[in-house]
Amino acid sequence: MGQGFFRVLAVCAALAAAAFEARAQQGADAATVPGLPPIGKWMLTGQGVPSDWLGEVYRGKNLREPINVIVVDEGASSAEDAKARLLAAAGRAGYPVRFGHSAGYQGLIGGRLHAQLPAGRDDAFSNDVFEVSNNHGRIFGPHAFGQAYVFTGAFSREEVDVFREPAHRYASFNRARDDFTQRLDSLTVYKVSGFVPLGNALIDDPKLTTGDHDGMAVVVRAGR
Repeated sequence: MGQGFFRVLAVCAALAAAAFEARAQQGADAATVPGLPPIGKWMLTGQGVPSDWLGEVYRGKNLREPINVIVVDEGASSAEDAKARLLAAAGRAGYPVRFGHSAGYQGLIGGRLHAQLPAGRDDAFSNDVFEVSNNHGRIFGPHAFGQAYVFTGAFSREEVDVFREPAHRYASFNRARDDFTQRLDSLTVYKVSGFVPLGNALIDDPKLTTGDHDGMAVVVRAGR
């Protein structure tokens, strides 16, 4: 056998090791929440590693993007119905699908990776256009759990100033989380039912931070 064959084997082994490491990391970074499947703590990239807000450095540390919203739909008739109901509710709450945001992220629910909603190439749920300061987020799921469908979400606020570099900068996780869930509560059938700790606030890490995130996810539920 030639050297080329062994190079291919080495590359395959490296890829398998990286995939195993990513799966191990995902498993370690899931929170146990009573009455729900294990909830991944972070928004993940397409490669399965925690997202870093496009490399943003905040107060000297790299940002890590936490999951801060959990949606439980107990009235949907199918996974597709759950998606359609949530997309419609987000629009009614003032968070329609808008372009101009990075995409291709994933979330971990019940040990499974779920692609983001919305599914467009550069889409996110946002309360304003990307050229101005806005709250925006991605939602992951649904994950079938008993008679319900579970989604998770990662929402953040960015401040936009075209006279700065970069023009789009992180501002808050909590403000976006609270605005999105409160507007769902007041304008749709999705009602805030509580808060759950996910243990994903990075406070004393020397290299990483979650900004103002308090480690809590807001839970909203929808019935029939």
